[in-house]
Amino acid sequence: MLIRASESALIVIDMQERLVPAMQAPARTIQNTRLLLRAASRNAVPVMLTEQYPQGLGATVPAIRSAAEAAPIFPKVHFSCMEDTKFERHFKSLGRKQAVVAGMEAHICVMQTAASMVEEGYEVFVVSDATASRTAESEKACLRRLSASGISIVTTEMVVFEWLGQAGTPAFREMLPLIR
Repeated sequence: MLIRASESALIVIDMQERLVPAMQAPARTIQNTRLLLRAASRNAVPVMLTEQYPQGLGATVPAIRSAAEAAPIFPKVHFSCMEDTKFERHFKSLGRKQAVVAGMEAHICVMQTAASMVEEGYEVFVVSDATASRTAESEKACLRRLSASGISIVTTEMVVFEWLGQAGTPAFREMLPLIR
């Protein structure tokens, strides 16, 4: 199945001040998430951000917050975003059947959110190069488990090009230099 801009929403999970520095490859994760946010904006894909216990883990890092423009941020304490009533209500109100998920930590909040969304009948795509954990072992185990559960593991470029759908458009010309 293809990721369609008209059918998907981008969920950026817990990319917070005290969490990001502890992750594997934080610079790559932030760079790719920023590209996803730009592509989402260009292709009219709604965006939602979350913050796990922001009093303790801090706010969303400025690089992500600024790229997310006016996207809503949902503070939470549940590991699965779908267990948070405000998040769940907002996500369902978008009327999208696909969720593109990026964020931290892969094996905790990303994994539980993706699994919950599949349980509710959504098509879920976890962006492996825009998702991170503190250890490589946890990240790999998460991606294996998600894949075995029918969740699609994708890359940033896969998402961007599937949202674009074709070359030669103004959106394609705008995004191409950002990918190179």
